Amino acid sequence: MGDTTMTATEGLREAAPHPVAAETRPALLSRLRTPRRPRLWFEILLIALSYWTYSLVRNAVPEQRGQALRNADWIWRVEHQLGIAVEESVNHAVNSVTWLIVGMNYYYATLHFVVTLGVLVWLYRSHSGRYAATRMVLFATTGVALVGYYLYPLAPPRLMNGGHFVDTVMVHQTWGSMASGDLKNMSNQYAAMPSMHIGWSVWCGLTIFALATVPWVRVLGLVYPAATLVVIVATANHFWLDAVGGVLCLGFGYGVARVWYGALPHALPRVPAPRGAWLPTKA
Repeated sequence: MGDTTMTATEGLREAAPHPVAAETRPALLSRLRTPRRPRLWFEILLIALSYWTYSLVRNAVPEQRGQALRNADWIWRVEHQLGIAVEESVNHAVNSVTWLIVGMNYYYATLHFVVTLGVLVWLYRSHSGRYAATRMVLFATTGVALVGYYLYPLAPPRLMNGGHFVDTVMVHQTWGSMASGDLKNMSNQYAAMPSMHIGWSVWCGLTIFALATVPWVRVLGLVYPAATLVVIVATANHFWLDAVGGVLCLGFGYGVARVWYGALPHALPRVPAPRGAWLPTKA
């Protein structure tokens, strides 16, 4: 009787899971998914390498001119059917005001980078606990956009066959655009869908609106993507539907961050947990 009891007890002990071994994988995953204070040197290297890779891949996508022009014609027909094909009217109206269209040309060529980097620096300095998750949104958005460039080559309105759009950079000899002039051979001219000017500007706007505390700054965050939408249309670099594609890519980016961190970036702690500690996250 005693031997039988001892054997059963030993069997139960052997069958019982080992807590340390069972928790090793969840603990490691939890640590990886917990925001940490970013390292400046790593972030500079990562952003530079990522943008270089993005530019390399985007420009390596075959410039399928024929297919891109056919897709542009299809987009233009769809917009006419939807009653939103006003790009040509906006393009001509704004082009008639020289100082305004020149300003928009410079806006298109520069703010795309300046504002995005500025928001990243602000996050790094003031919202370090939310930085990694918000940066992941930006990177995932840009990554899925590259797939769009490859699968759906699209000519911008200014390059359409038989179109009457004004190439505002060429007409006004605006410096700095990779879309026209001597620099156009350095950039893929048929990667208009989705619009990362919209994807990145909406990312900036939502981030500022969600995290800024000064009311007028929050309003400015919402104005920025709206102004960007007008600029990409007025300069004949994008259709309205290119902007929709950019927003869809951004939605994908937020979904990736939500799955990985268990919360949207703005809902994470402003200050990250100390290194060596981790917080439980939802699976």
